[in-house]
Amino acid sequence: MIKWLEKPLQELLQARDRLPHALLLRGPRGIGKQALAEALVAGLLCERPGPDHQACGRCPACVWLAGGNHPDYRLLQPETGAVAGEEGEQGGKAKEGKASAWITVEQVRDLHDFIQVASHRGGRKVIVVSPAESLNLAAANALLKNLEEPPPQTHFILVSHRPQRLLQTILSRCRQLPLSRPGRPDALSWLAAQGVEQPEVALAQASGAPLLAQALAAGDELAGRRECLRLLADSGFDPIQTAELMSDLGIERFAGWLLRWTSDLVEQRLLGRIRFNPDFAQEIAVLARHIDPLSALRLQRRLVLEQRHVQHPLNARLYMESLLLAYQALVNPVRRAA
Repeated sequence: MIKWLEKPLQELLQARDRLPHALLLRGPRGIGKQALAEALVAGLLCERPGPDHQACGRCPACVWLAGGNHPDYRLLQPETGAVAGEEGEQGGKAKEGKASAWITVEQVRDLHDFIQVASHRGGRKVIVVSPAESLNLAAANALLKNLEEPPPQTHFILVSHRPQRLLQTILSRCRQLPLSRPGRPDALSWLAAQGVEQPEVALAQASGAPLLAQALAAGDELAGRRECLRLLADSGFDPIQTAELMSDLGIERFAGWLLRWTSDLVEQRLLGRIRFNPDFAQEIAVLARHIDPLSALRLQRRLVLEQRHVQHPLNARLYMESLLLAYQALVNPVRRAA
C-alpha cells in the first residue's frame, strides 16, 4: 500500500465490522484513491486476514479477486467499447464506438440480482463505483435506490475526484472519507522509488498528485513540455512558426502547458515564486521582470476559460496561433506593436 494511504486503510479495516453500507472516498485525482479502494475490498473479502486485518493474498477469495473473478465483487466504471450518446447525462443508451465517459443505467440495473442474492462465500458483497461522478443521471437515480436499503453485509465504495458533481441524495447516504495530496517529501520519495526521473518537475506538473506525476513521466508528456517551454522562454519567438511546430503535440497538452507557464509568470511577477515549472525558474524570472501584471492576469484568465474548449474539434494550428499571439503581446509588447 502507498505510504500516505496506510493509515486510512488501517483505520477502515480495523472498523470493518462497523463500516457503513456506503463509503465515499473523495479527493484530487492521482493520489491513490482507487488503490485504497482495491486494498479495502481485498481486506473485506479475504477469508484469512492477518492481525492487521489486511488481505493475506493466498486464500481462495484473494486468488479469485486477483484474477478478476471473485463472485462477491463488482466494479462499476465507464464501459469500454461504447460511447455516451447525446442523452449521456440523461440516461440514454451508449452507442457503439469509443470508450464511454459514463456509467450507464443498464450497468447499475445489472446489480439487482447480485445485491439481492446471498453471497457465494457466506460473507460480504462489495461494489466499487469509480469514478462515481461518471454515473449519468438515470444511473445515479438507480444507484440511489440500492443505497437506501441495501441487504446486510453489502458494501458500496464510491471513488470520486469531483464529489460536487454527485447528487446530494447520494452524498447524504454515504459516509465520506476526504483524502488529500501527500506531503511533498513523501510524494518525492515515492516517485524516486518508482524510478521517475526529475520527480520535482513531474510532481509540479501534476499539482502535487504523485500517481498522476508518475503517469506523466511514463509517457512523452514531459519531453513535449520541455520542447514547448524552450520556445516560450524566448521572448523573440515567432508565433506562427511555433504553432506549426506545436500542432502535432495536441491542443489539450499545449493549452495546459501555456496556462501553467503563464501562471508561473504571474506568480513570479507578483509574489516572487513559481509553482509548476521549477526547471525553468531562471527563464521565468527573466521574462516576469518585463511583463505587465494586469495583462498577464488577463491572459491567465483567458487560458483558464479556454480549458473548456480544448477537447473540441478545432483547427489546432489556428487555435495555437491565436493563443501564442496573445502570449507574444505579453512578453514582447514592442515587437507585437511593430
